[in-house]
Amino acid sequence: MMRRVGILGGMGPEATVLVMQKVLAAVHADDDAGHIPLIVDQNPQVPSRIRHLIEGVGVDPAPVLADMARRLVAGGAEALAMPCNTAHHYAPAILAAVDVPFLDMVALAADRAAELAGSGGRVGILASPAVRKVALFDTPLTARRLTPLYADDDEALLAAIRRIKAEGPCHAARQALRNASTGLAARGACVQMIACTEFSLIGNAVADRVTALDTLDCLVQAIVAFAASGPINALTRFNCLQKQ
Repeated sequence: MMRRVGILGGMGPEATVLVMQKVLAAVHADDDAGHIPLIVDQNPQVPSRIRHLIEGVGVDPAPVLADMARRLVAGGAEALAMPCNTAHHYAPAILAAVDVPFLDMVALAADRAAELAGSGGRVGILASPAVRKVALFDTPLTARRLTPLYADDDEALLAAIRRIKAEGPCHAARQALRNASTGLAARGACVQMIACTEFSLIGNAVADRVTALDTLDCLVQAIVAFAASGPINALTRFNCLQKQ
């Protein structure tokens, strides 16, 4: 019997659909009943994380996310997952609101980065500038003896994220991600973290000869493992390693 997982979604909507597709693809099932039951709150009305964290204006998303978490648990969710890296800044509000496990995409991705880069390695972070501003990955990575490196041009990445939200995956966004990835590789970050779920939609645009891990894939693995209560490697057809 699969355990039900609740998804705090809508940040953005396509990324939420993508995580659902990846969960579906990760499970070997002979019929419908073999798949993982999900409760998805596809809520694109969550206040802008960029406005709150980067621009310093707008509504705090934390109370909205806490309410979403409570609704999901009331609906039967036995664990929660959130396919948005930046929104993990507000994870403490979610943890305080409910008494079920929260599958922490940041910690999961940091563990995978440590496996790939090794102690003392440099890890490039392809993410919203908000992720750098709140140092979302800095403590988890440094605790694993890794050095986080960020792209030089925050504005280009932010523009790419906004373009994906408005237009979907497109050439301009792919080129911006590739430029950032190439710059990080030149600074010694041969392991790079796709740490924006908008970029998960164009993850294959990273530079050549880069080992990229997608934080969304790490979250999917955890969802499958929790739902089936078994070891991740035996339950999934993929891992966090995306391109090498």
